[in-house]
Amino acid sequence: MTNILFIAGLGLFFTVLFAWGFRNLPLERWQVMACVPLTRDESGSWRGLNLTYYGFFNALAYGISVSLLFVLLGATGIPFTGIAVMTVIVLALCVPASSLIARIVEKKRFTFSIGGASFVGIIVTPWVILATNRFAGDMMHFSLPLYPTLAAVSIAYAAGEGTGRLACISYGCCYGKPLSKSGPLLRRLFEHRSFVFTGKTKKIAYASHLDGVKVIPVQAVTCIIYTIAALIGIAFYLNNAFFIAFIIPLVTTQLWRVLSEFLRADYRGNGRISAYQVMAVISVLYTGALLFFLPPAGGVTVDMGLGFLTFWNPAMIITLEIIIIFTFLYTGRSNMTASRLTLHVNEDRL
Repeated sequence: MTNILFIAGLGLFFTVLFAWGFRNLPLERWQVMACVPLTRDESGSWRGLNLTYYGFFNALAYGISVSLLFVLLGATGIPFTGIAVMTVIVLALCVPASSLIARIVEKKRFTFSIGGASFVGIIVTPWVILATNRFAGDMMHFSLPLYPTLAAVSIAYAAGEGTGRLACISYGCCYGKPLSKSGPLLRRLFEHRSFVFTGKTKKIAYASHLDGVKVIPVQAVTCIIYTIAALIGIAFYLNNAFFIAFIIPLVTTQLWRVLSEFLRADYRGNGRISAYQVMAVISVLYTGALLFFLPPAGGVTVDMGLGFLTFWNPAMIITLEIIIIFTFLYTGRSNMTASRLTLHVNEDRL
């Protein structure tokens, strides 16, 4: 019963969050979260730093992803220390990769790529698990079981990226093609479900001049597909089917990345096939090849009571807060938009 309630609760949470996000985040109001005055110029105005909802929803996505990872791995009896060591190493590799790969592929300095980060994560995670067991595990007396850990990472990634696409809606990036330039089937499917972005500071406006135009809601479809894949993966994971729980989220997310690129209008590099599509195909092939060399899954069982206990402790809460704050400050400080602020006293309230 606990397993059913856990999955149902997650499903309800994502349903409410996405319903609100799809309706509101394309609007201009939901791009900039706050403006922080930095320096004052000769006119008396302040140059401001914009903190964005893009950063907020990225932080939320990382928070959800890491929380799921700790709960699922904790449910197999892995101690907090072992999960934390692996998580920190993987994030230390993937977070910078989101910027580095975007620079290489899109030739833009001030941008991020979830596809690039996920590609690096898929490549390095099996080896990070083995290295963590070999070095930290021997010293701290823990062992990460390979298939359960890979399954938990795959599920957490799918849920995290699914949620993270709300950040793309808020910023107006990763946007779909105009309905007017799409085929009849897509027009019928999305005529009443399209996105219309407003605001000249959204990427869809300054990069492609498609603000005010009905476009395919690629980000919304990605949110739904990825979170459903994560929920299916959780169902198999809680029934000790770790191999299937690993494969379903990973293959679903990577195949959809290949397909969804054909529906997008934002710049993805030169050529009909983007580098991100190539990365997604390589990820699936790499995983398939890797399975021949990985040892078989051992006798690990899942107890959600242990998972909740692992999550609900001061060390976990502090770790989660640090990750959320760092992610917000790393991705939420806008380099593409600026603000000018004036401060005054309300004379009528003196």
